[in-house]
Amino acid sequence: MSLRQAFKMSLQSIFSNKVRAFLTMLGIIIGVAAVMIMVSVVQGGNQEMREYYESQGVNKINVFASTYRGNLDITQELYDYCLTMPELVMGVTPSSTTWGTVRYQTVNCDNNEDMGSPQIYLGSDQFSICNSYEIEKGRDLSYLDIQKYQKVVVLGSKLADYMFQAQNPVGKTISIGGVNFEVVGVYKAKGGDAGGSYEWMYNYSNYMAVVPYTANRYMSDKSWATEFTVKARNSAATTEAITRIGGFLAGVVPQNQGDYQVYTEDTWREESESQNQMMSMILGGIAGISLLVGGIGIMNIMLVTVTERTREIGIRKAIGGSRKSIILQFLIESSVLCGTGGVFGVILGYLGTVIAGKLILDMVLLPSLPLGLGAMAFSVILGVGFGMYPAIKASGLQPVDALRAD
Repeated sequence: MSLRQAFKMSLQSIFSNKVRAFLTMLGIIIGVAAVMIMVSVVQGGNQEMREYYESQGVNKINVFASTYRGNLDITQELYDYCLTMPELVMGVTPSSTTWGTVRYQTVNCDNNEDMGSPQIYLGSDQFSICNSYEIEKGRDLSYLDIQKYQKVVVLGSKLADYMFQAQNPVGKTISIGGVNFEVVGVYKAKGGDAGGSYEWMYNYSNYMAVVPYTANRYMSDKSWATEFTVKARNSAATTEAITRIGGFLAGVVPQNQGDYQVYTEDTWREESESQNQMMSMILGGIAGISLLVGGIGIMNIMLVTVTERTREIGIRKAIGGSRKSIILQFLIESSVLCGTGGVFGVILGYLGTVIAGKLILDMVLLPSLPLGLGAMAFSVILGVGFGMYPAIKASGLQPVDALRAD
């Protein structure tokens, strides 16, 4: 018997019992779809998380240093120290925040029901480098702004849109905590219009303003900066820079009178990705149980098929049919059954992933092509594996006993 004839007979057997074949394939369909949906959603969440962290800047080092009395100012010393290792560090900036009512004429930003009060950062001229912001309008903070205590501010895109709408903010004067600041620039929006479960975090990243850290003398909060961000050149430089900055702080912060910390957000991201990958494996394993149940159903129905076609098997063996050809026929039939279920499962998996991505992550999500092809290939392999025993049983029937069967 040729392969073409074997496939033809397999399809005839399936179509002759459409309802039974569909119910048999149902376990495979559900299993394949469940694996694709679960794995795709976890992968989509990982990708969204990576994109968010990358938008906030990679190779960032967070530095905290303070005394218990709050009278330690290391801003200039840390700035100067980082300048001594340009091969490791691209920039350094305070990242402390202060609070104050932000107004422009009659617009009070604290009345924004969706976003609340904007964050006001006390930053250096390297704030945008350290936090991966780009200027869209006007200019960035300059070194002279810092040194001359200039009352200037750069706005995040969301804050600028809320305050000025269609107007150009550059050159306008706004009030922060009762102090007037001139708007010299606007940052480009982070995240764009991609949406997703991280959209609210992107919004907060854009609903902010940056003033020179020396402007704290004009603000109600006159405390020194205690939090800083250092931008390393690459991952290898990050490790070296953390070691050096830690040694520097050990000599600056008085022992037993203060505390300091140096760490990187990349560690948190890697741990989150590791946890999500583990979750993906667990969820994929749970969904794989459905495939196992479906495979057992395939084996069961193939055993029923062997019983129904006992006389046919006897006739084929009586006229010289080989065990190999009978095994091949039943394996092809089980593979076609599983493969067809795999095709429908992949289709359902794509539709289910789109729906789950929108409901869970609020984004358009599609399974990767390798995942779809792998799921379909696995369903065919499943058919071969679970069809092996019925095929061997069919090929082992004796012609005389098979011909006597009812």
